Amino acid sequence: MDDVILRLKKVNGQIQGLIRMVENSDNCEKVIVQFQAAKAALEKTYSLVLDRSLKECMSQDDSKNVEKILKLISKQ
Repeated sequence: MDDVILRLKKVNGQIQGLIRMVENSDNCEKVIVQFQAAKAALEKTYSLVLDRSLKECMSQDDSKNVEKILKLISKQ
């Protein structure tokens, strides 16, 4: 999970940058591009965690946890 932590720290850095950009009233296009980059990075990290969680539950034949994860996904 070290790679997930690293990815989340990078997303956090992007969000901190976004906060500064908004506070400084930076160029709209630059802000939007930064938002898109942060969103994409977070979605990639989410997909990675989801993939690992499902594989772990399925390898353990843990149908209860698989069901919980599927319910969480369906809430999106």
